[in-house]
Amino acid sequence: MKIIYMLFKKVMVLALVATALTSCKKFVEADLATNLISRENAFASDASATSATLSLYSYFPTINSLQYVSWLGGLSADELQNTTSTADLIQYSQNVIASNNGFSQIYLWDYPYQVIRECNLIIDGVNKSTGISASMKSQLTGEAKFFRAMMYFNMVNYFGGVPISPDPTELNNARNPRASVAETYAQILADLKDAQNLLPTTYAGTAALKVRANKWAVTALLAKVYLYNKDYVNAETEATKVIGSGMYSMATVGNTFINSSPETILQLSSLFGASAFSTYRTASSANNVAPPGYVLYNNFTKDFELNDSRKTSWVDSTTFNAIKYYRINKYKVQTATAATLGNEYTVLFRLAELYLIRAEARAQQTDIAGAQSDLNMIRTRAGLANTTASTQAAVLAAIAKERKLELFGEFGNRWFDLKRTGAADAVLGPLKTTYKTTAQLFPIPLAQINLNNNLIQNPGYN
Repeated sequence: MKIIYMLFKKVMVLALVATALTSCKKFVEADLATNLISRENAFASDASATSATLSLYSYFPTINSLQYVSWLGGLSADELQNTTSTADLIQYSQNVIASNNGFSQIYLWDYPYQVIRECNLIIDGVNKSTGISASMKSQLTGEAKFFRAMMYFNMVNYFGGVPISPDPTELNNARNPRASVAETYAQILADLKDAQNLLPTTYAGTAALKVRANKWAVTALLAKVYLYNKDYVNAETEATKVIGSGMYSMATVGNTFINSSPETILQLSSLFGASAFSTYRTASSANNVAPPGYVLYNNFTKDFELNDSRKTSWVDSTTFNAIKYYRINKYKVQTATAATLGNEYTVLFRLAELYLIRAEARAQQTDIAGAQSDLNMIRTRAGLANTTASTQAAVLAAIAKERKLELFGEFGNRWFDLKRTGAADAVLGPLKTTYKTTAQLFPIPLAQINLNNNLIQNPGYN
């Protein structure tokens, strides 16, 4: 983990719901600025500790890490193409990522570890506090463990096993070696099981907008983790808990991503109601003098069946220099202000994914009828007839296709799916002449290896 902020005692800023937490290694004692409070005071009461924890939802590294998990995963798969001449982005499109690639370093490594550091500080500060109520300790610890698990989940799917950094004192983590994939997932599962027990089924804060993690948000990620680990029994069990909770229902395609959608399990709020993910659609420069920066492969749109409402609602196009570009159009609000509020946040988990998780888990257990039923929930919402797949192989193939068309542009799902199902070579080999099997893991950032010689590089990278 990168060694940073070594010279001064770290402090925390409490401003609205965004709080920047930092840790300390004391070399020079500095007086606190008048607008800062000490770490101890940040966890002195329910109110201050809540403000500190809410920073996780609006923290710059959180938002940017999740954005680039989606974008860089899409470029690495058969989902997105980049139209710019940015060398580091071209590396993802070609699956030839250099170990000094700045996007991997910042967005997939540094930022997740910054979020993990904040989680460690919250867990430690809340646990040591004598001024926080028992119920609030459970709530805040559960939220921090949920976020920590989410960061590790993304990292293990990009890099393989990564250093586990549980110590709230950052320098104590600086030379940790990489954990194995199994050990990393064990940490993820431990955090999620703890969070599941700590968090209530209700939503804290503005409950109607579902902007803070509850038990079902944790359970949704837990179901996904079990699926990725081929623990199909538990994947089905956890998905069924969310589906059967009665708190969520499938929205219409057009309303899936509005901030009042009944399908949403957890979303990140924004100040004026515009998701950061709406930038998928924007041009790479003003006045439409360049094509959009991220566009769908043309062949991607051909996978939609006739009358699939997801194609008409979630994909649009623009023409630049007589070339037609297809864009992700799940989030419609491009700009929003205090005067013109939007109605979209960034959806982290939604019910459709739980049906797809359970469908796959059931199919893998040869419960074909159950898998078909779940798959048809997705198809019916899209305006399609029930699936005709009837064998295990055919149903699994149908589920893979529906995952591609339902979850595109969302948190690297397509890239992760190609790898975990063993389809990456067959799909990407013919599409990209520079693709190699070793590209399924990204390189550990060179800067980290230079700082920590206990880190071992992934195969295929110098």
